[in-house]
Amino acid sequence: MAVGTAEVYVDFARRQASGVSPSYERLAYAVSRDDDLLALLDSLPPPTRQPNLLFGVVRLLGGPVDDPAAFHDFTVARWPEVEAQMRRRLTQTNEAGRCAVLLPVLAALPQPLALLEVGASAGLCLYPDRYAYRYDGGPTVGDGEPVLDCATTGLTPPRTRPEVVWRAGLDLTPLDVTDADDVAWLDALIWPEQEHRRARLAAAAAVAAADPPLLVRGDLVDDLPALAASAPPAATLVVFHTAVLYHVPAPRRSAFVDLVRGLPGHWLANEGPDILRHDALPPPPDDTLHNVLALDGRPLAWTRPHGQSLTWFG
Repeated sequence: MAVGTAEVYVDFARRQASGVSPSYERLAYAVSRDDDLLALLDSLPPPTRQPNLLFGVVRLLGGPVDDPAAFHDFTVARWPEVEAQMRRRLTQTNEAGRCAVLLPVLAALPQPLALLEVGASAGLCLYPDRYAYRYDGGPTVGDGEPVLDCATTGLTPPRTRPEVVWRAGLDLTPLDVTDADDVAWLDALIWPEQEHRRARLAAAAAVAAADPPLLVRGDLVDDLPALAASAPPAATLVVFHTAVLYHVPAPRRSAFVDLVRGLPGHWLANEGPDILRHDALPPPPDDTLHNVLALDGRPLAWTRPHGQSLTWFG
């Protein structure tokens, strides 16, 4: 049975925003009870109704997100603009912090690496070798900015960064970190209270702008084989993605899984357990939203969506 729009907003408030963003938690609960907004949202295709997209678009347009009544008035009054933006944009949250949960796997693979990210957005997760990391408040791994903090359970954190000799991304609508409008959209997707993520975005964007990755506009099934074939053969190819496949219809998702399993190298996935299913997963650490980190289809860990924590069970 399809989940209703109100339930989507309640789930977002309870499992994602609770304890993380009080303003978005309050706003999501308010939208779930707002018949006017729910009717407007239900005029959109289901994947387009999601909270992060609505809230990000309103922020991009200069609207208020700290007062549900003001948010209601702004969104209803300017719905044609809001709707147009929601229909053309994706929640391309390009959170560099996710590299912290990818690093334990990437650092353990045969080096050097050729990284190919599916759903790369602006490509900020293609630089795990350029960022610094601090696990459990311990010593910093690597140097430079940003420094990515991550809490771990059941894992000895890596002590080195991977060696990356090639990096490329595939996206239906890739973003350019040297374009002010694209960076403004990435900034609008960061939740209001999370100034540390805003600073991290700026630092990661500076890294990418100094050495831009190869970003290809294309489809994850039709265009992946040709891009993968252009990776240097002497490097270990790693095709990876994080919180991307929920954008993809289930039949197309299955076609992608069949395709990526047949490519050389490795497949590193970090997706929700209801999006990319695995057998016999242990219970997640708590009721908040977690992704499953998996290598070549084998689940290894629970991860929080922005790389805040990793619970290893593999």
